[in-house]
Amino acid sequence: MTPTRTALVTGANRGIGLGIAGALAARGDIRVLAGARDPAQAEQAASEIGGGAVGVQLDLADPVAAAERAAAIEAKHGPVEILVNNAAILTEGSALEIGSEELTESLTVNAVSPFALIRVLGPGMRERGWGRIVNVSSGLGTFADGLVGPAAYSISKATLNAVTVSTARALGPAVKVNAACPGWVKTGMGGAGADRSVEEGADTPVWLATLDDDGPTGGIFRDRQAIKW
Repeated sequence: MTPTRTALVTGANRGIGLGIAGALAARGDIRVLAGARDPAQAEQAASEIGGGAVGVQLDLADPVAAAERAAAIEAKHGPVEILVNNAAILTEGSALEIGSEELTESLTVNAVSPFALIRVLGPGMRERGWGRIVNVSSGLGTFADGLVGPAAYSISKATLNAVTVSTARALGPAVKVNAACPGWVKTGMGGAGADRSVEEGADTPVWLATLDDDGPTGGIFRDRQAIKW
């Protein structure tokens, strides 16, 4: 099968990102651009993913630079029709144990840079009349669950959830923008004690990345079911 759409997955070199990228590539109709901060890691991920995946260097530490890099990636590889904002950092500590620098870093990587990528790639999706954007979030970033995780992580994921709602409204119904809570997954971030496999964690993001035209937008989903914010 010849790929008919292109997906950019950030943080695709390990964990859930690698699982999402692999599942998308395995469909046969999607070419995956595997994003990672380190070019060598991006190339290694593309090799593991297979299916014609291409490694691309993409660092989210600076939103302006990330946006410029995303534009350059699209200029080189063609229109990006699926964007999976997966890359994230987790800083431990309560609100009284972290400083403003830790919070700023988490907000930048986990929410502001994903917003910057949507701002670059989303308008093209809208103009072409089709697009899927998935923000890999967390139940720890929902007010419904009390923002009970490490403070910087929870606050930044709550912000990412807000980005999801706002950009979904701005981009309109043809571009589906949703957030996914993959659950507690056995990864370098989640730890060995987590109760879900990478494949289980990747399922909902992959589903959202390939929604039918009548699918939802502006929501947050776990196990393919909407959850409260």
